[in-house]
This record gives sequence, structure tokens and C-alpha cells, in this order.
Amino acid sequence: MKKMIFTICAAASIFFIGGNDTHAQSVTHSVVAGDTLYKLGQQYGVSATEIQRVNNKTSSMIMVGERLTIPSSISAAERDLLARLVRAEAEGEPYAGKVAVATVVLNRVAHRDFPNTVTGVINEVSNGFYAFSPVQNGRINRAADQESIRAVNEALAFRGQGSGSLFFYNPTIATNHWNATRTETVRIGNHVFSK
Repeated sequence: MKKMIFTICAAASIFFIGGNDTHAQSVTHSVVAGDTLYKLGQQYGVSATEIQRVNNKTSSMIMVGERLTIPSSISAAERDLLARLVRAEAEGEPYAGKVAVATVVLNRVAHRDFPNTVTGVINEVSNGFYAFSPVQNGRINRAADQESIRAVNEALAFRGQGSGSLFFYNPTIATNHWNATRTETVRIGNHVFSK
């Protein structure tokens, strides 16, 4: 229980530090018992493989007392924006669906056909259509809940892995079924994810 509270507090403090920063900064972490690259990725909201790469590690093994550079990921402002989008798009969906929604945004950032920032992807308007309806209807302006914040951190830690989903939709409420023509990657809760 103490470990869980520590992880939540650490993630929350990282989330809120520099809330108005436009650029994320790297930090140094001293490895303690129980740390893994994946857990550090979740804690700091950065890909575990990126932590490994930045520290020139050829394996995922880390040692207690080792000092690791944790690379910058996304700014606190973009992390907050992404968590608010996750809440607006996936409220009432399973936790895995929230992670998948955040992953779609991150996959778009990395894809050549979309803007190359979280803010650009979320606020994209193409041919008069918003990429995400909560931007248009204002639901994105509500504060993120703790589960959405946690889902964003997990998606950041998982970044670069997975099935490469670029789209999602709820087939029972969608008015445009263009997404149904895409290659389905997974179904989670009420959402269909595709690429």
C-alpha cells in the first residue's frame, strides 16, 4: 500500500511540476529496490525503451543505486491536455480503453500524416472537422481524473509498442462510419481501434 501511495504521489508531483512549461526536461533518478525500466516509464511518463536508449543500456537490467537519466517526454501542459482528452473521450470505458485512447494520440504524433505535437494532434481541424469531438463541444475543458492521468503515464511508458492504432470510434453512436473501413486493431469496451 505504501508503495502504491508513493507511486501515486510521485506521479502527481511530476505531473504538476512546471504546469505552465512548454518543454519537458530530463531528470536523474537513483534506482531503488523494485524499480524496473517499465515502472520508471510509468512513473515519469516516458517510454521504457527511451530510458534504456538514453542510458546506453544494452539490456533492461538496472541496479540499485544506479543513476539513470530520465529523458524528457512531453510538457506538463501537454500531459494535462492529453489526460483531459482521455477523460472526455473514454469516461466510463475500461482502464485499458483509456490507455488506448492516449496511445492513439501518441501514435499520431509519431506518424507523418499528423501534427508532430500532442497539442497539434488534439486540436487538429481538417476540412472543417475536428479530430476529437470534445475539443469542439468543450468537454476537454474539464479537469482530468486520476485514472486518466495514470492512463496517460502508462501510454507514455508503452510508447512505440503495440498495434499502431491511429483511430478509434464508438460504432453505436458514430454518425460517420469512415473508421469502419480501416484495419481494426482491437476492441476495448465500446471503442473500436484501427489503423
